Amino acid sequence: MKSEDIFKRYSRQIFIEEIGLEGQRKIMASKVLVIGAGGLGSPVIQYLAAAGVGTLAVADFDHVELHNLNRQIIHNENRVGEAKVISAEAFVTNFNHYIKFIAINQKINEENAEEIISQYDVIVDGSDNFSTRYLVNDSCVQLGKTLVYGSILGFTGQVAVFNHQGSKNLRDIFPEPPFDENIPDCDSLGVLGALPGIIGSMMALQALKIITDLPLNSNQLTLVDTMSWRFQTLDF
Repeated sequence: MKSEDIFKRYSRQIFIEEIGLEGQRKIMASKVLVIGAGGLGSPVIQYLAAAGVGTLAVADFDHVELHNLNRQIIHNENRVGEAKVISAEAFVTNFNHYIKFIAINQKINEENAEEIISQYDVIVDGSDNFSTRYLVNDSCVQLGKTLVYGSILGFTGQVAVFNHQGSKNLRDIFPEPPFDENIPDCDSLGVLGALPGIIGSMMALQALKIITDLPLNSNQLTLVDTMSWRFQTLDF
């Protein structure tokens, strides 16, 4: 991309004193892996693409379904039945074709987690199950990768940054995943589409702050209750 085009496209974030041209260069040189192209992954992918992340990889093995569309806003009716990573690639390519998009149409598991995660600077976990969350967390700890974590249910959400410059990780606040397979999730209790938009946007912002070396409050879990419109931060 020509220098003048870079400035035109990203001027509103370059104008931010804490970002500037140096910060934009860091964004454009960064490699980010987003795990999940669903409710949380959709806004993360949107805003990282909008910011100009140089390499954006998305790992998901699922296909677009009609009931996804109330919240997974990078997909559309024409993409129903298609692999989510292919739909995500089409969105990113149409939105910002300068980005190198890597579609990983695989489930993250014990056999491939470290190999996949090792190739990226920042990991953003938008997965929807505990086994994947803990596997991703443990792989990031093993590899020394910063992890942006988020989860949603109903009207509530959580956001945290783990394993960043020596900070704590998921197991320091929740040592073990719950073993009850009947724990409620979005499939059983539902979710309003705007909630993952809020939480996913917060996750994208944290990822951009990490990339541009802006200060972060370490060892904190942010709780968002959109029913009572209450935001709380817990230290751990």
